[in-house]
Amino acid sequence: MDIIGEAIAAMRAGRPTSARCSLRAPWGMRFPAMGGAGFHVILEGAAWMLPPGDASPIRLNVGDVVFVSHGRSHALVDDPASPQFPMGGVAAEDIPDGDGPRTSMLCGSYYLDQVRPHPLFAALPEVIHLPARAAPEPGVRSIVELLGTEMDSRQPGTSAAVPALLDLLLLYVVRTWYRKQSGGWASALDDPAILAALTRIQREPAAQWTVAGLAEHAGLSRATFARRFTELVGEPPLTYLTWWRMTKAGQLLTRGDQPLSAIARQVGYRSEFAFSKAFKREFSLSPTDYRRRRRAEVQMVDA
Repeated sequence: MDIIGEAIAAMRAGRPTSARCSLRAPWGMRFPAMGGAGFHVILEGAAWMLPPGDASPIRLNVGDVVFVSHGRSHALVDDPASPQFPMGGVAAEDIPDGDGPRTSMLCGSYYLDQVRPHPLFAALPEVIHLPARAAPEPGVRSIVELLGTEMDSRQPGTSAAVPALLDLLLLYVVRTWYRKQSGGWASALDDPAILAALTRIQREPAAQWTVAGLAEHAGLSRATFARRFTELVGEPPLTYLTWWRMTKAGQLLTRGDQPLSAIARQVGYRSEFAFSKAFKREFSLSPTDYRRRRRAEVQMVDA
């Protein structure tokens, strides 16, 4: 798995959810803040998004994708002046609308751990708008078309196809945004030397890495590697290594029943005691307490 794929996997806390809405103007929906990320895909007609904060409304047309990275409250309306119906546990058919032009859209959410976001996600803007008219990456356009087809056809397998397509949509949204940026993580993903080091860290967290060892894999001198890594990633190599090890440990604690000694070895600690001490320093919880709390939270999400 590559860097973006690993970042998504590290933050995932459940399957994406989605619902198709078909409304006639006037209509408006106010989405509450959530512990993840939201998305909207316009399949027919047009709409306006009212972003978080005081940002200007965004016009959405057929094929447009809008991604709310940090799960803040926002609205979707046929017109910025239309009243907004509060969402949250409300079925699409219960949303009041009128008899004007029709808009069909796919709205949904990704359950992502925003308490400990991967730096790739932390660096994303509040809203990412991928307009169809701007000729986005062909993959985005293809996924939108496939989503529309699946939601319209409701053939056998749709219940499996739609979550898989939504996962792909998330990947392509993040990838497309970073391809248009410069500096920071965008440059790290485009720098073969730093990308090589990041890949080794994320694929082999148990290895006893040193700055010199990572620099060797990157093909750079120790000083040049350390300086460039810190500049692009935002923290020194070994600080990022510790962060990633603890993130992987959190995943293993939440998603499996392995003993602490086994998890310690998988993330580079030679003893359960050393691992537990480092984990509590990072999370302010023991590994056992963290496992208990996170499993209860995941069960609530999946319920």
